Order: sequence, then C-alpha cells, then structure tokens
Amino acid sequence: MIKLYNEGIFLKDGYTIIPESQSHYDKNEAKKGTIAYHIMNNHNMSNNMEHLRIKFDSMASHDITYVGIIQTARASGMKKFPLPYVMTCCHNSLCAVGGTINDDDHLFGLSAAKKYGGIYVPPHIAVIHQYMRENFAGCGKMILGSDSHTRYGALGTMAIGEGGGELVKQLLEDTYDIDLPDVIAVYLDGKPHPWVGPHDIALAIIREVFKNGYVKNKVMEFVGPGISTIDTDYRNGIDVMTTETTCLSSIWRTDEDTHDYLKEHHREADYRTLNPDCIAYYEGCVYVDLSTIKPMIALPFHPSHAYEIDELYENLIPILKETEEAAAKISEGKAHFTLLDKVTSDGKLMVQQGVIGGCSGGTYSNIVEAAHALKGKTIGNDEFYLSIYPSSQPVYTDLDRKGFLADLMDSGALIRSAFCGPCFGAGDIPANNAISIRHNTRNFPNREGSKPGQGQMSAVALMDARSIAATAANGGILTSAEHLDIWGDIPEYHYNDRSYQSRVYNGFNHPDNTKELRYGPNIKDWPKLGALTDHILLKTASKIEDEVTTTDELIPSGETSSYRSNPLGLAEFTLSRRDPLYVQRSKSIRDLEQQRCLGHTSKSLENIFNTIKSIKGFEALNPLEVEIGSVLYANKPGDGSAREQAASCQRVLGGLANITQEYATKRYRSNCINWGILPFHLKGQPDNLKINDYIFVPNIKEKLTNSLDNIPAYIIREDSYIPISLYILDMTDNEKEILKAGSLINYNRNKQ
Repeated sequence: MIKLYNEGIFLKDGYTIIPESQSHYDKNEAKKGTIAYHIMNNHNMSNNMEHLRIKFDSMASHDITYVGIIQTARASGMKKFPLPYVMTCCHNSLCAVGGTINDDDHLFGLSAAKKYGGIYVPPHIAVIHQYMRENFAGCGKMILGSDSHTRYGALGTMAIGEGGGELVKQLLEDTYDIDLPDVIAVYLDGKPHPWVGPHDIALAIIREVFKNGYVKNKVMEFVGPGISTIDTDYRNGIDVMTTETTCLSSIWRTDEDTHDYLKEHHREADYRTLNPDCIAYYEGCVYVDLSTIKPMIALPFHPSHAYEIDELYENLIPILKETEEAAAKISEGKAHFTLLDKVTSDGKLMVQQGVIGGCSGGTYSNIVEAAHALKGKTIGNDEFYLSIYPSSQPVYTDLDRKGFLADLMDSGALIRSAFCGPCFGAGDIPANNAISIRHNTRNFPNREGSKPGQGQMSAVALMDARSIAATAANGGILTSAEHLDIWGDIPEYHYNDRSYQSRVYNGFNHPDNTKELRYGPNIKDWPKLGALTDHILLKTASKIEDEVTTTDELIPSGETSSYRSNPLGLAEFTLSRRDPLYVQRSKSIRDLEQQRCLGHTSKSLENIFNTIKSIKGFEALNPLEVEIGSVLYANKPGDGSAREQAASCQRVLGGLANITQEYATKRYRSNCINWGILPFHLKGQPDNLKINDYIFVPNIKEKLTNSLDNIPAYIIREDSYIPISLYILDMTDNEKEILKAGSLINYNRNKQ
C-alpha cells in the first residue's frame, strides 16, 4: 500500500507521522530539521538559505558528456579541476560503427585528467554511478553529475544530475544556484517479501507520484523503520530510480548497514549517522508499506506505466491493446509494433529478450538472486536470450570468485562487461517487433535503439532482476518472481579494488599543464554564439503537442552519440525521430541570422519586417538590430536525461527560444538557459501558432532586467499580426546575464 498525504507532515523522533492539520509545531523551524536541510546548509556559500549557492564535494561525468564539458570549461578560462572530477567511459564504449571516434574521446578524457588533475576510469571498468558509490559517496556529502541518475542518497549523499553547464560552473569555482527546494518524506514501513526486489518498490512509487508531480523538483527524504529491513545494495537500487519521479535529489537516513557498506569499501571514515531532528517538517509524505509491494512491470513507454505482474495478467488483453495504441502514435504509421501476437494459447505473455545491468540492475545482490533462479536451469535455445552486465569490475570479480557467473553462463545467459549501453540504445537492441524486459532505468520510446522512421520498432518493459530471472528460467514466458522459492540467500559481498588500482588514473591535486590535450578528428570546438539583442525575431521550427517530450526525442541516444564531441555533427540528429524536418527548418533560419551578422537582411523577411513596423512603437525598427533564431514549441519538454546536448544541439542550429506550457524537469530548463535559449512559457493554448510562423518579441533584454511575468509578443504573418503573451518563471540574476550574453561560454568570457 502506498499513500500520498494531501498536506504537509511533521515527523517526530524519526518514526511518528503527524499531519500538519493536527499539529501545533512551528513549521518554519521544523523545516530545518530534515536531513536534506542540514546537508544543503553545510554546502551553501550564501548567507541566505532561501537562495542557495551550492559547492559540491565531487563531480562525475561519462563519455557522452565529459568532452563537451571540458571544452566549455576551457573556453571559459578553466586552468585546473578544483574538486575531484571523475570521468568514466561507460556509455559509448561499444557505440561507434567503425572509425576511431570512441577511443579518440576516451584518450581526450585521459589527457584532460593528466592536464587538469582529474580521475579517469577506462572503458568496461565500471558504470558511472557504481564507481561513485564505491569511491566517493559518503554521509553528509553532495555530488554533482552530468547524468540524470546521479543519486547516492542511500549512502547519505545528496546527489544531483544536471547538464554540463552546471558542472562547468563548479570547474570555474562558481556555484550551483537554486531556491531552497521542498522536502518530501518517503516513509518506508514493513519488510518486503523475499521475491520483491528494489525495482519493484521503485516502480510502485513512480507509478503513484510521477503523473501528479508530487515530488517534482523536490528532495525525497527516505525515513522510517522499513529502511533497516533492506540492505544498502538494495537501497541503492531504489534510490537510483528516484530520478524517474522528476525529483531534484534524494537522501536516506543511515544506519549500521550503511556503516558496514562503507567499511567494506575501505571508507569507514565517510560514515556518520544521519537522522531527521526530533521534529522535522516535510511538505508532503509518501507512505510505503513494503510488505504490500508485489513484483511489478512497467510497460512501454515510461517507468510510470507500471502494473503488478499479477494485475497485468488479470487484464492482459486490454492493457496490451492500450500499449499497442501508444506505439502506433509514436511510430506515426511508419513502423508496426504489436504485443497481442505475443500472447500464448494459455494466456501468457512471451518476451524476446532480458537484460539485467547498469547502475540499477547490475548490482551484486541482483545478480546473485538471478544466479539462484537460473542455477541448474536453461533459458532455452529459441528467440529469448538474457544478457547480464555487472556494474563494476569489483562486483564482476566477486561474483566470479563465488561461482555465480558460471551458474548464469551454464544456463545460457551472456555475461557482459560494465557498460550502460542497453539503458540508452547502444547495446542489446532488440529485434524489430520484439519486446525486451530490463532491469535498467528507462523505457522511453525508442530508447532501446529502434528507429520507427525507418520501419524498425521494438520496445522495453522494466522489471526487477528477480522476475527477469524467473522469466528466463521459464523460457521467456513472463513470470513473477513470486512463483519461485529460492530468494534471499545472498552471501556477504567482498569488495576488492585491485582492478581500479591497476587501471584507474587518479591525478586529483596533481595537474600538469605541460601535458597536451589529445584531439581526435571528430572533436570540435563549440561554434561562436552571438549575444542577445534588444529585440528578437523567432521562427517556429517545430510544434510538438505531445503530453511530454523527452530528451531522447530532442536528441536521440544510441549510435547518434558517436558524434557527442562534434557539436555540429551531433546537431544533425536533433528531433530526428520525432520531427525529421526540424534540422532543415532550423538551419534555414540560422542562415537568415548569419546574413544579418554580415550586414544583410534577407529579401524573404521584407514583408515580415514591414508588418512589424506597422505595430505602434516599432515604425523605425532597424532589422539589422533584431537577432533571428528558431523556436521550438512543446507542451512539456525535458523529461529524461541530463545531457545538455538536448539544448546545445538546438542552439548550434540557431535555436534562440523554447515556448512551452511547462518544463518536465529543472535540468533541461537549466541546460537551455546555459546555452542561451530563452525558456518562454505561453499564456493560453498554441492554437494560433503554426510551424514556420514568425514571432516578434520586443524589448526582451529589458524584460530580463525587470519583469518576466508578462512578455508581449506577436505572431507575424506577411500582412497581419496576432498579439500573444509569454512569460518566464523565476531565474537567478546570473541566469539572466547568461541569457543576455548568449550562452554560459560568452558569459564567462565576458568576465575575464
């Protein structure tokens, strides 16, 4: 049972929930009693807790993002890494088809670690978040990562996943600026059944809180007696999935098991007991009775599309039909995806692939449980196959020494190295019209690597490793872990970091500026971006009215990321799976701005500017003083990855603004701001707005200086105009200056 409180709560002595309406405690004072408040207070560089300026203890990036981050920081004047900065190579190790792109980027990362004093983790050694759990997460710390699943709350660390621009600020010894976030209690009670795993609990929570935005941009603070019924490895598996709730960060109370985990990882000094004060106030509460959670499945195309496996089977045909309808909308008639044809004659669902891996699935206890389920069994020699990716070499080697990998391989399962590929479409891509069950983090449309525009479509359902293993033992027939009675016998984990000592380069505090960065031919500098002008003219390059637009749609993952270090090359894939004409339209608008910068006004704009000059007050407008850029309309963009490429690709194509109803996540909005993209909201509905419409926004620099709640604008047709009203939600003074400068790079250059 999961219950959401419709009011704030006070937590007394860490265990007693008192609804706000039934309490006499001082709310403002009790807000200071949360674990999250204490940690943020200790990392706040301002004198105002309402407006935080955070400096982090360490940072982490993977190989989709670190080249761009370092290039941006270099262009902004960085001389060394002022804090531990871990660069892993866990995302694109297998991505490129031919060529030297991947190793070129990896050697750039190694050379940057030497030059600036960083920490470099070579390919196949560890996935980013497991390495940070093993080596950097500790009680009371804060960590910033350029991956959205940067979550180490179960180890007492408040971690935040943001776009590369925010990491650049830390490298420049600037701060992460944010208003004090609300804190929501996640009260764990009871004890989970042995056949229930961390993914089951995570999916059950996501189902309840995602669509209603209950924890959006807030901190989830895990409290309650249920925490001590599960070990830290298990907690990590729940914690990493909090990203899919759209929360800002997470934090857990700590206990002796947390202490044991850190001790086993040779970091006993990083432990301290974290509990809320005797009276702590939370803006809401998610009450979870762990004993009531059952094995879950999140059907395509979102982690919140979750059902109990028993519930799915009770309503199999209607639920599968609903999913097929969603698939038809995604493919827009260009591909065919079916599920009903995978229902067996006795009413069971046959799946074609299983994957256990990454930061959520590839943990020690998950793989041990999978080995128990498959010992002495076979997955069969038909279509279904199973791949397992241990999350790090230390996890891999301990599983190997205990014989678990042999048990898995004997069953027919494939053991891979540490790699995040299946999570974002660069490994184990299912066959066309196949469905994969995965203990990974996401199952967004086409994230597994399918290409509906080319007639290729598959899909992913999320499940816990235990139920995936039960399914594998049943030859691919979807099976709940509850049907097996072999769970819970997990031998103690023994951490051995010899592989890290052998291969990881740690140059923190030892930069060597004599070292040269190693550039491959695909590593390109960021193109020059112009400063914002007083007035701007936008042209609508795409209009997306889907309920939510993910960052995977804005810039597809998978093999496109081979161009991750080539801004213009990567930009060619922007919105390619959602609106294939977007790039062409944006580039044609960029051409108009380039002509303006050369002192010419395109003849195609003559009637547009004549219409603008018919508006009172703009009769004498000089077209050469009006910046021209593309604009994307989307109802709710930005759910998903922290990769800033979703914004930077728009910008290098000439994007100057987004118009939305709301932003799905703070991190995508922050990415847009850091890349000089104005984060407009539209008052009312976009009925009058069409693709290729021009929008004139006058006095925008003045508005950024003064009021943001009412920004007059005009849809411009060749012989008429339609007034509209835009607005921008609160921004920091620095964010306003970044937009005026045209990008974070320009802003930092201007400060030098």
